[in-house]
Amino acid sequence: MWNLKQFKQSCIAPIMLFGCIAGAAFSVQAGNNPADPSKVVHAVFEAADDGMDPVRTVNAYSSWLSEAIFERLLTYDYLARPAKLVPQTAEAMPEVSDGGKTYVFHIKKGIYFAPDPAFKGTRRELTAQDYAYTFKRFLDPKNRSPSANVLQGKIAGMDEPIAKAQKSGRFDYDAPVSGLQTPDRYTLRITLNAPDYNFLYIMGFVALGAQAREAVDAYGDQTGAHPVGTGPYMLQEYVPRSKIVLVANPEYRGYTWDFKSSGTAWDDQLVHDMKGKKMPQVGRVEVSIIEEEQSRWLAFQGKQVDLDYLPQAAAPTVLDGKKLKQSFLDQGIRLDTVVEPGVVYTFLNYKDPVIGGSSLEKNALRRAIAMSYNIQDDISQVRLGLAVKAEMAIPAGVVGHDPDYRNSIAYDPVLANKLLDHFGYKRGADGYRTLPDGKPLMLRIATEAQAINVVLSEIWKRGLDKIGIRADFRVSNFADNLKAATECKLMMWNGSWIADYPEGDNFMQLLYGPNVGQGNNGCYSSPAFDALYVKAKALPPGPERNQLYIEMSRQMEADTAWVLSVSRLRNWLIRPWIKGFKRHPILQADWMYLDVEKH
Repeated sequence: MWNLKQFKQSCIAPIMLFGCIAGAAFSVQAGNNPADPSKVVHAVFEAADDGMDPVRTVNAYSSWLSEAIFERLLTYDYLARPAKLVPQTAEAMPEVSDGGKTYVFHIKKGIYFAPDPAFKGTRRELTAQDYAYTFKRFLDPKNRSPSANVLQGKIAGMDEPIAKAQKSGRFDYDAPVSGLQTPDRYTLRITLNAPDYNFLYIMGFVALGAQAREAVDAYGDQTGAHPVGTGPYMLQEYVPRSKIVLVANPEYRGYTWDFKSSGTAWDDQLVHDMKGKKMPQVGRVEVSIIEEEQSRWLAFQGKQVDLDYLPQAAAPTVLDGKKLKQSFLDQGIRLDTVVEPGVVYTFLNYKDPVIGGSSLEKNALRRAIAMSYNIQDDISQVRLGLAVKAEMAIPAGVVGHDPDYRNSIAYDPVLANKLLDHFGYKRGADGYRTLPDGKPLMLRIATEAQAINVVLSEIWKRGLDKIGIRADFRVSNFADNLKAATECKLMMWNGSWIADYPEGDNFMQLLYGPNVGQGNNGCYSSPAFDALYVKAKALPPGPERNQLYIEMSRQMEADTAWVLSVSRLRNWLIRPWIKGFKRHPILQADWMYLDVEKH
């Protein structure tokens, strides 16, 4: 859960904003942002964003950019492992009372939004009301937020304005809500309907960064191309699916780099390089969208990209075991290896007329499909060893993961064939099966054009051929596939999820029935799973809740909602002039923590 390119158009261009501001007929008092415009980070994304309106996207690349533009009440310590929440715009961690139902945040004074024509030439200070407005936007039915579930049903008194908006088509943002109060300019009091033990993690969710009502009103449906936040960067140029340029927000207040080492040599070096610096140092971030793996690798080799994770196809030429080969060490390149707190999986659309539904024959079909996929081929041929088998929907490094858990669905084409035979999926003269009613059986598997996806499709086809099932691989792009998935229009799609917050609920909510269209892209709906999920939500962290996560995982496997494959191992390559880099398990936009030495 993006492309930008130098855009030389007039200020009326709908996808261009900040390139026009220099000539705007207003002035603002600059903040304290110490960023140096001559310090540039050249970054790369492997797929496109779908805009930077956090309310309307779950695209990981959109979130990556939004994290640099918008600020939440809470964020994470850059070096602490495991991930540790700390204040961002809040003065301190909130005051919690009423048995965990009431949270009071005090917002720092003197935080300002980036200059924008929407503010009509005045400096616009961040207030508690901006967070109240942002939370309401998430729940406004008109916005159809795919992340609305993080707040839905939780804030006291919010159900009534939502119900009214569903009837009238208009959400009343000015109507008082008992659970969302701003007693003064800098105080936000949130009252929940019931205790939520993950609520602080939700307050650190990147999509809940404060938005200004004036900016959203000004840009309307174009808000995703005109993000306006209080973060260290603002959007200067935006060419969808090509290139994005961020520049330092002159109103950003800055901070001093003072993170504590966790005792590793890597951390110690970061502290040596960065401690005491006024941040951010980087004044410009240029993000290119390069979907093809080989092209991305050539860009890194040509020093057009300063940091990127190692493409799997290049691993044999770069790595000697788990270390860099000498030729890359001689260039001063550093290697940061992490196992992502995420899972890769293929969903089997539970609402699809061919493979969906809870009948035994449909479940048998999904189970056979799952048993045809060779995960070891995925690891060796697609990931080139840079992955581990995902046994559980909750990955390692996330609360609720059980290291002893083993998935009950194994690669077994022989057993899959027996299962299909038993449930009446007959083979025709050509060796391919039909549905029990004699109609053709054809899987439609969505994919993208990158080389890695070609290999994934080959693995799927080999396995499906062994069990006599035809497949049509439909190539599109990531953003369009994601949109179709949220509308339950894809039969099968290979996706991934990386933790938004380090708790098992962040993964289990992807399978919760009421979240269809809001993360649950496989459109899975199981009364048994849902009952376990609701029960787990009411429990504090601990063994009892973790046991329910195990039971949910078993239920998902029993229904064969997902084909779990791997958790990816990422080898990040960093050029020697980039200082301060350490890949965080939750944070993605690390540019505000880096420095660039002149080279």
